[in-house]
Amino acid sequence: MYRRTELTALLVTDAAAFFLATLLYNAARFRWDLLGAGGAEPAYLVVPSLLVAAYWMLVMFFFGMYRERYATSRFDELVALLKTATVGILVLFMLLFFDNMDAPGKTRTRENILFYWMAVLLVASAGRILVRSVQKALILRGYGTHRALIVGWGDRVEQLYQDVSKYPEAGLNVVGAIRMDRDDPAAERTLRPGSEGDGLAFGGAAPVLTLTTAASRSITELPRLIDELGVQDVLIALGSEDHEALFQVLHLCDGKSVSLKLVPDFYTIIGGMARTEHIYGLPLIEVLPEPMPAWEQSTKRLLDVLFSAVVLLGGLPVWLFVAALIRLTSPGPSIYRQQRVGQHGRTFTMYKFRTMRRDAEAATGPVWAREDDPRYTPIGRFLRKTRLDEAPQLWNVLRNEMSLVGPRPERPFFVEQLAEEIPLYRRRHRVKPGITGWAQVKWKYDESLEDVRQKVKYDLFYIENMSLRMDLKILFRTFRTAVGGSGR
Repeated sequence: MYRRTELTALLVTDAAAFFLATLLYNAARFRWDLLGAGGAEPAYLVVPSLLVAAYWMLVMFFFGMYRERYATSRFDELVALLKTATVGILVLFMLLFFDNMDAPGKTRTRENILFYWMAVLLVASAGRILVRSVQKALILRGYGTHRALIVGWGDRVEQLYQDVSKYPEAGLNVVGAIRMDRDDPAAERTLRPGSEGDGLAFGGAAPVLTLTTAASRSITELPRLIDELGVQDVLIALGSEDHEALFQVLHLCDGKSVSLKLVPDFYTIIGGMARTEHIYGLPLIEVLPEPMPAWEQSTKRLLDVLFSAVVLLGGLPVWLFVAALIRLTSPGPSIYRQQRVGQHGRTFTMYKFRTMRRDAEAATGPVWAREDDPRYTPIGRFLRKTRLDEAPQLWNVLRNEMSLVGPRPERPFFVEQLAEEIPLYRRRHRVKPGITGWAQVKWKYDESLEDVRQKVKYDLFYIENMSLRMDLKILFRTFRTAVGGSGR
């Protein structure tokens, strides 16, 4: 609920700021005659000012300025706003005013760009500082804090809690902890509300948590504790030599919508999966940060929508012909619907042109397809080789359930099975699944568990190296496979 309030405040403040900045610019042009326009201010400028304000809101969204920027310093946010305003002002003037700026008797280009850029930047900055200052004041009073869980060795749990308590501006409210035993990492004692224990009290003058000594549980209960306590951040208090323990914690947090942060001395073994950050002086290392910059994610989504809409509408006669051909050559529906697991573990209905007979799994249950699978319909193998069977998934892309590029979604039956067999399998669910992916262009079709293991390696590589350049590379290889009919 607090996140919704924060987002609403930012949207309202930004909309008012951009509208006011545009009115100031128009007043400087016409009423004050500072920019060379002169004359009376046109009465119709209010509506264009509203449209320009809407444009700025889209620019802010495109550059990720409405993402959750929890406990980010106001200076860092102003730097991000500076970059966004600079790009936005250049695009706006190129689209609307560039051709008329240097015409005789008209306004001067440089002065107009500079004045409007300063107006937007100053007014929007003032609004953002106001919102963030109120947010910080509320955090210091305990409102809107992130619920955090500490996991680590006993001595490090206490030390990390003390470090967190020194920086209330960080907005981390420790609601629980798991104190692991160095002699037996699978056993631990938990910090829970209202319990009595070792004298390690949490919450300062008003204790929130104390260490439980009576209960000893397996660390495999970590996912349940995350759900039970509503945890948003998991703080990992392990040493730089604790590779196995860290791997276990990462595995247990897979598929959970939580942020993972480590004490700084662990960065040497994380490599590209980590990003060091300081939250109001509290040094932590974020594990598995956002894989793509905000502008690339926005561009990726825009390309998804445009490509899917064009292909679905432009190729409609082809899709109708394929659907009719499927119905004529085998009994059953043309479109095959199947439940798949998507981003953050949410299930959705995926659509494909049917390539197998209607009762393909009636006797066997869910099984993987094979290269010479006898269950194919007369045109099923052709549709698979040319990837035409994937075309209906463009509807899933338009519904924002999938992307053009990403790890292939799997059925819930296999997800549960594979998550037990393959460590970190659920990490694939950090991003939206795709119609095609790095694993599809680099490895053959799944026929065994070993094939899946290999594909997971490629999927994880893709997630850690996501970029528009890599997406375009994958799409080119997929197109080449479809045209050459070398798919499986």
